[in-house]
Amino acid sequence: MKTRAAVLTATNAALEIVELDQDGPKAGEVRVQVKAAGVCMSDWHIINGDWPMPLPMVLGHEAAGIVTEVGPGVTTVAAGDHVIFSFHADCGRCRFCVEGNRVRCIGHNSSPAGLMFDGTARLRRDAKPVTQMARIGTFSEYVVCSAENVVAVRKDLPWAHAAVIGCSVATGVGAVVRHAKVPAGSSVVVIGCGGVGLNIVQGARLAGAGTIIAVDLLDSKLAYAKEMGATHTINAKTADVVKSVRGIVGKLGADFAFDAIGSAVTAGQVVQAVAPGGHGVLVGMPAVGVKAEISPFQMVMMEKKLSGSYYGSVRPSIDFPMLADLSVNGRIALEPLISRTYRLDEINEGFKNLVNGAVARGVVIF
Repeated sequence: MKTRAAVLTATNAALEIVELDQDGPKAGEVRVQVKAAGVCMSDWHIINGDWPMPLPMVLGHEAAGIVTEVGPGVTTVAAGDHVIFSFHADCGRCRFCVEGNRVRCIGHNSSPAGLMFDGTARLRRDAKPVTQMARIGTFSEYVVCSAENVVAVRKDLPWAHAAVIGCSVATGVGAVVRHAKVPAGSSVVVIGCGGVGLNIVQGARLAGAGTIIAVDLLDSKLAYAKEMGATHTINAKTADVVKSVRGIVGKLGADFAFDAIGSAVTAGQVVQAVAPGGHGVLVGMPAVGVKAEISPFQMVMMEKKLSGSYYGSVRPSIDFPMLADLSVNGRIALEPLISRTYRLDEINEGFKNLVNGAVARGVVIF
């Protein structure tokens, strides 16, 4: 069949909206009609060359839709199910999956990036293969992918809300409640108030943090953070972040600090901003090759902890339905997060607005 999709053919180029040929699902795979897809900085990292990928590629990884077809052997979802895409498939059999650490799954490491687990493509343009970001590529009317990449959720969840749960919400809230396990009453610093950072803020609010300090370079994003639950804000363009944090929580520093940017500077700041025994968490994905300067002396003498949280350390099959329930029940706020919607033909405008900070989260509606 045919599907319209946004394809990246060269780095630092606009996405092209084209019609592609799409094969049907093979064993263990599904076809999904995409209903909404978020515009995320991870896509931008591929567009600008920070993360080299095999091109041409359909981008998109934060999305939701309806299952229209299942391949042989699929038992986890059925046609008609509403699903959220997970950009990290988990085999359920490897050491890490068995331990419950599904974002560390190593069961499919042998297949090339952008291709299905059997090493072949499901999309073609002029008879030539087109790859899919994270093996899903959700800036497309239809997606064929592994059944491991989709999780069924309740059907009363709005499509845009379902889409953002698949990346920014899971990554941000999960970093707080699944990875760092922030206790009630803690002081929390969040550096970077894009889609992921805002969800770290509301994850901290959900966990009962006493002080939530949001840090960004843009006052517009700090305003979003206040709406999501931040108790204090710091504009890093005009203030020293570490000194300002200590001025709010005391000279020792905060209990937890999260880097939602992924830069050498912000990685260093989360270590400096936490108190002795505090926990700095790296959440934002940096460009390949970024190196941060960290003081081992400070880490040892003050017993500070620094860890990385990939995809919020979530278990998609368990946590996506839970986040959907929290959203429908008003425990987490997703409507304020989605500040703009687009048609597929407007996707390049969506990335322009994302990069210049004009939106918290933009979502393509199909």
